[in-house]
Amino acid sequence: MSGASTTAGGANASSAQATNPWLIAMVVSLATFMEVLDTTIANVALRYISGGLAVSSDQASWVVTTYLVSNAIVLVASSYFSERFGRRRFYLLCLATFTIASILCGLSWNLEALLLFRVIQGFAGGGMVPTSQAILADAFPPAKRGQAFAMFGVAVVVAPVVGPTLGGYLSDNLSWHWCFLINGPVGVFAFALVYALLKETPDVERKRQEFRKKGIRFDVVGFLLVATFLGALELVLDRGQTEDWFGSNFIIVATVICALAFLLAIPWVLTKANPIIDGRLLGTRQFGSCFIVMMATGAILIATTQFIPEVVQQNYGYTATWAGLALSPGGIVTMAMMFVAGRVNSLIQPKYLIAIGSAIIAVSMWQLTRLYPGLNFGFFVWSRLYIGLGLPLIFIPITSASYYGLRPDQTNQASAMINAARNIGGSIGVCIASNVLAHREQWHQSRLVEHIVPSSPAYHETMQTMSRYFSEKGATTADAQSQATAWIGQQVQTQASFLAYIDVFHVLMLIVLCAIPLALILSNVDLKDGGGGGGMH
Repeated sequence: MSGASTTAGGANASSAQATNPWLIAMVVSLATFMEVLDTTIANVALRYISGGLAVSSDQASWVVTTYLVSNAIVLVASSYFSERFGRRRFYLLCLATFTIASILCGLSWNLEALLLFRVIQGFAGGGMVPTSQAILADAFPPAKRGQAFAMFGVAVVVAPVVGPTLGGYLSDNLSWHWCFLINGPVGVFAFALVYALLKETPDVERKRQEFRKKGIRFDVVGFLLVATFLGALELVLDRGQTEDWFGSNFIIVATVICALAFLLAIPWVLTKANPIIDGRLLGTRQFGSCFIVMMATGAILIATTQFIPEVVQQNYGYTATWAGLALSPGGIVTMAMMFVAGRVNSLIQPKYLIAIGSAIIAVSMWQLTRLYPGLNFGFFVWSRLYIGLGLPLIFIPITSASYYGLRPDQTNQASAMINAARNIGGSIGVCIASNVLAHREQWHQSRLVEHIVPSSPAYHETMQTMSRYFSEKGATTADAQSQATAWIGQQVQTQASFLAYIDVFHVLMLIVLCAIPLALILSNVDLKDGGGGGGMH
């Protein structure tokens, strides 16, 4: 690669600021926060949706799946539409569509209408995040790009943490409709600010006209192949556990379609002159490593956000509100650390920051493997705090390093692909964790049951102790023995659940440890450029 002149954002090439660029960063981050929030806010409202629309819990879960699938599909097309229509126009269109679809979701009269509006919402949201990231990449000089990405990172990393807490509160105290209606006023406010503050320079308009004159057509074949691959992959990952994996014809068909689309897409995106995504970027050491590390980051972010509240609610009796409060301090630390990481990103090589952040999160995962019934609230708060310390040290450097050495015309592609990596990684992380939890819980229960035999002194002693306890509570001898047997069975299930969650956190620890060697093979960057530009050393 050439020097700083070849980097995306060496000059404020794409989205010029009519006002202070930090105002633009705040505005696009607000809209991004709203979009990312919707990936998790509906999860805790599913039982309310199920009851309100008189559908089964399995049918209601499609509210999450349809959003994820449509979100993944449109990510790959956002680059072309940004170039073709201009980032400002495309971003405003996505923001307006997302806001309207959110309101319609909240006003849905049946499940079919809700799923339709969630698909539209997912399409619009999928275009917003990579476009906002590309706007920031070009609106700021490389020396300040890390700080700009810190604000963007707050939206992307903190929003999934806030989602379950906010969704639970709104569903408990108002109704599930407000999980979507809340986007209305926020979206209108963000649209007005973006419309007023975000302007494009004559140079950007000239480049857009040049793009149109070149006659570059939308890569329909490439889009269909990549969109089919990503959509089918999301379906398999999100529905696999529910549908009993390959015991379901639906999952088998979706897997075959996913594999065929992937195999056909590889030669297409590698050989076509203007493919829907630049597959050659994934073959580079720098961007390819960033892509994989971002997948691991997404896996840890979404999996921990889902499974820490789950374990405290199922095994410790926490309400949804208290489960959210266990995550909240970690979210606050993440916000603060984002700006710290944005500062140090220009002082320390990104690859070392990523390695340090990965090591901190690995320690947090290791701490969570020490689960036992007597743990207090503080244990989970501190575990989440460690994650909050580590995530920004990965997210900011990996986001800025992914643009390092790229040409200005590759910025949109890089934004779309890095965001797709986070989404795919999140789905894969939840999928892996869910399967580990289900299978290991069965395995542990089978092993524990092997020790519950009449010849076991421990079993015999426990049975006598609990039978005596229930007899003292007024139960007859026969009922006391029956209750003692049920109590022992419940304890077996509880212990199996604890052991399974421990296995989940062991697996997540291994995933984040894999990011360390990948980080260390990244190229050194020119720290004078803030870790975001310049040629490779």
